[in-house]
Amino acid sequence: MNVTLHGRARHYRTVAYDSELNAVMLVEQRLLPHEFKIVAARDFEQTAAAIRDMVVRGAGAIGATAAYGLAQGASAYAGGGLPGFQKHVERVYQTLKSARPTAVDPVNAMNRVRAAMEPGQTVAERQGLAVAAAEEFAAEDVRDCEAIGRHGAKLIRDGMNVLTHCNAGWLAFVDVGSATAPLYAAQARGKAFHVFCDETRPRSQGATLTAWELAHQKISHQVIADNAAGHLMQRGKIDLVIVGSDRTLGRTGEVANKIGTYTKAVLARRHRIPFYVAIPLSTIDWNLKSGFDIPIEERNEDEVLGAWGVSLAPSRGRGRGSRSGSRVYVRVANPGSRGLNPGFDVTPAGLITGIITPVGIFKPGELWPHRRELT
Repeated sequence: MNVTLHGRARHYRTVAYDSELNAVMLVEQRLLPHEFKIVAARDFEQTAAAIRDMVVRGAGAIGATAAYGLAQGASAYAGGGLPGFQKHVERVYQTLKSARPTAVDPVNAMNRVRAAMEPGQTVAERQGLAVAAAEEFAAEDVRDCEAIGRHGAKLIRDGMNVLTHCNAGWLAFVDVGSATAPLYAAQARGKAFHVFCDETRPRSQGATLTAWELAHQKISHQVIADNAAGHLMQRGKIDLVIVGSDRTLGRTGEVANKIGTYTKAVLARRHRIPFYVAIPLSTIDWNLKSGFDIPIEERNEDEVLGAWGVSLAPSRGRGRGSRSGSRVYVRVANPGSRGLNPGFDVTPAGLITGIITPVGIFKPGELWPHRRELT
């Protein structure tokens, strides 16, 4: 993705690896859209914290970050002998795995890195294989997203209004994105369309991240309150919904995604609007048999009870920020009230029109019969 800073456009990836520093380089997404900054996670524990604290977020991006984090942890091992190395790698693996439990990409990514390390006869060989496997996972993530764009672009027609939820764009992957890939590909083919970005409370990834991406890409868009989508659908102002996924069950076609996705799917079905999910292959879970088995992350209640933003004028109160332009947290809810903050929900297969993958578009029930193509 090209980002324009100080009048100059430059290409960035959301996640990268600096081999000289043995550091995972990340776009600090919590600062967007007000500040663009690259930060370095200098050991695997910092990398896990970056995933947990949502410095980096999105299925593909945290998958690549976990892959790099495992290679980073392996590369930092200075002991002798494979038995000690294997114990160290297992500790790194478990630390990264626990950072975000709902998404399956980190586990799939790290399993691939561990499998790639196995042929190594020495610690040094396995360290080199780990880095190479992590780099290949990141490169494959980009290729997958580009292929999603090619398959999904045919769904976009001139003059269409498209609804997105949360952010499944370039910032949620290494590059290009999943739900945004068909939009970017359609734009490249000269199609003109408009995007409504759900704000996606409580963290507002639609308002802060998707809208920021679309603005840099010069795609027509507007941010809407989450509860406005039904009104727009009722008035015939939404033609298509495209969302991403943090875990899609290959056996059932159920989709876990940012909280509120299920609601949009119900509304889309009520108004006979096509509802598509865009995923790379690393997002498919072939093992779980029911969406109710997907672990749903419960996040901090402060996300529901308030909001982060940038102050436009000096504060006279006792808030966390006082300088104009500084990042501040504002309590919105009633003082003393508690919050409940599930981060994800599960959309049943019956509400999904199709799943856009790098190898084509499938109905949810077609994933399992086509598993050889999709693995």
